[in-house]
Amino acid sequence: MPHPLFRRMSGSDPAASGLAALLRQAAPSRRGFLKVAAGAGGALVLGAQLPALAAETAAPKAMGPADPRPNLFVVIAPDNTVTVLIKHLDMGQGIATGLATIVAEELDADWSQMRSAFAPADSKLYANHFFGLQGTGGSTAVANSWDELRMAGAAARAMLVAAAAARWGVPVREIGVAKGVVRHAASGRSAGFGELAADAATLPVPQSVALKDAGDYTLIGNPALHRLDNESKTDGSAVFAMDVRRPGQVTAVLARSPRFGGTVKGVDDGGARAVPGVLEVLTLPMGVAVVARNSWAAMKGREALKIVWDDGKAETRGTAEMLADYRKLADRPGAVATDRGDAARALAGAVRVVEAEFTFPYLAHAPMEPLNAVVELKPEGGCTIWAGSQFQGVEQMVVAGVLGCRPDQVTINTVWAGGSFGRRATPNADYMLEAAAIAKAYGKAPVHLMWTREDDIRGGRYRPLFLHRVRAGLDASGNLVAWQHRLVGQSFLAGTPFESAMVKNGVDETSVEGVSDLPYAVPNLAVDLHSPPSPVTTLWWRSVGHTHTAYAKEVMMDELARAAGKDPVEFRLALLKDHPRLAGVLRLAAEKAGWGKPLPAGKARGVAVHQSFGTYVAHVAEVSMTDKGRMTIDRIVCAVDCGQVVNPDVVRAQMEGGTGWGIGHALRGEITLTGGLVDQANFDGYHPMRMSDMPRVEVHIVPSMERPTGAGEPGVPTAAPAVANAVFAITGRPLHDLPFSKAGAV
Repeated sequence: MPHPLFRRMSGSDPAASGLAALLRQAAPSRRGFLKVAAGAGGALVLGAQLPALAAETAAPKAMGPADPRPNLFVVIAPDNTVTVLIKHLDMGQGIATGLATIVAEELDADWSQMRSAFAPADSKLYANHFFGLQGTGGSTAVANSWDELRMAGAAARAMLVAAAAARWGVPVREIGVAKGVVRHAASGRSAGFGELAADAATLPVPQSVALKDAGDYTLIGNPALHRLDNESKTDGSAVFAMDVRRPGQVTAVLARSPRFGGTVKGVDDGGARAVPGVLEVLTLPMGVAVVARNSWAAMKGREALKIVWDDGKAETRGTAEMLADYRKLADRPGAVATDRGDAARALAGAVRVVEAEFTFPYLAHAPMEPLNAVVELKPEGGCTIWAGSQFQGVEQMVVAGVLGCRPDQVTINTVWAGGSFGRRATPNADYMLEAAAIAKAYGKAPVHLMWTREDDIRGGRYRPLFLHRVRAGLDASGNLVAWQHRLVGQSFLAGTPFESAMVKNGVDETSVEGVSDLPYAVPNLAVDLHSPPSPVTTLWWRSVGHTHTAYAKEVMMDELARAAGKDPVEFRLALLKDHPRLAGVLRLAAEKAGWGKPLPAGKARGVAVHQSFGTYVAHVAEVSMTDKGRMTIDRIVCAVDCGQVVNPDVVRAQMEGGTGWGIGHALRGEITLTGGLVDQANFDGYHPMRMSDMPRVEVHIVPSMERPTGAGEPGVPTAAPAVANAVFAITGRPLHDLPFSKAGAV
């Protein structure tokens, strides 16, 4: 469960005040390597440091810290609780549990004494080592916290042992720790962590710490550990931004242009101001904000606005027109992403050429908790924010720019988030920017900006619309000799601070990832890209480019296998000799699914395999088709290799969730435009996966001693193509245009 700090925003909870005080006391003391603070009441507050990226590539048995700025990760309180500060956002993926497990393992704590709390927003102390600033995404949380949290846990353990040895007058080597109890077996003495915390806090900090061998783990990899947020999310005590109430707080909603790129030309706000409860109407660069005493009054006020929009720079095309423009672009070469061998020549000489065009719609993130944030201005400048903050480092800078203050004057209290799938991590911190701008313009009470479901689904930022054209050639023996792949789709990095780092020679790597580095052993590979601009706001969406590249790649592989007269699994394995971990999950999924065993008529299996975010996943789908050509997904078998697994139950849940997410959007997920206006508004038009659509999912985890990678995103890319390939096996009809509902298959 979350620390009371986040259940009592008023600070009236004594426990909350205690932890907050400890953090305030410890944070200014930044010297030495590992820094310990003896907090009020005798707590042990411990930090750890690592040389940023070097820590991600090494797995030393023992390591010493290098950066002299301690970040605080572990608080051992006199009441024997151990609180782990989580620098990432937990939006449902279970990272608060996973990271606490890492500390508990090295500390030899009992799981019942573990707690988690979100760390303060501070990129100097809590940067994601992959990003260089504080933020969560790309399935990186476990991977980049692995070393520093192991160190923090091991260091805390060593200091508790030293404190016990000094108190009992015995050698350190005679002291053991298990399940949160420090013991001296020879004398029969023992003490809990809380009893020793104050003494430990006065001792020198170890300059190096010994980390456990994986064979000694009792908590890491233990499937019996329950999630730390189970209870609070069950009894409703977990605090989301929607729950935050500050004294005098008001609610704001924003009327945005119904067409992307539109701006306010004129507004008649008389009707809105007449609505009881409306306090103010503000015209801002991003729209017209209605500030009210409550959300009902704010929304009714917004309905009463009469706004004239300027569509001079807006997107006015519909989806069909945009795809027609994409097809024209696809007739000519784009920016080169990969050029290996001579694909054109090899295709000209191929015995058999398979070609296909794929289309992928805009997709909304549609998290269950719509975007919202509370902003309270500080009298001395800056502000305090409560939000499910996913990109704290960016948000501090953006909000500081709005308010004209320093980023460190923007205090962000990260709270639980009801989903994100990438939506809360925008390069321009859009909803934080809006909330700060409204708070600044209103200038009074704390402002709670709310997005409604309709705001969210109509307001982007979507997974971009994409078109793929693929041609692949086989020789007389059915060997893959050439692959030519052209993509057309908007770059969501263009015009953002990330463009210079992630767009090279006109190629946005997030558009082509998964095919530009095609793992199959094809000697001639050509991948190129067009990135047409549009005012439609787009963004990374769970699994990013892999969501469409893996689909096109894996559906093509089945069509090639059929053309070659080969089994789809064997066809892939023959081309994955240089990728043993990919081949490993493919074999495991096939074995567990009973690949090759006969099925009743009208039923078939389909397979897909892919690597994304450093994790390897294969899916085998078992699908039935009715007489009317509609599918039923009966069973999904998933195999995953994500290195050492911290919490198998969380990984399994992520694979199940990713599978459902991938299939659900493939079935019916689609955002369309007509004349530049979004056709969908809520879950009646933008269909989430129905419970009746969800198949039985079996997850098999590959045992591994590799460094841990992530599980949040990699479960998505292979689910839909596995289903499509099963349909292909039954009907001989490929599914090239998503969602499947277009083909009448659902």
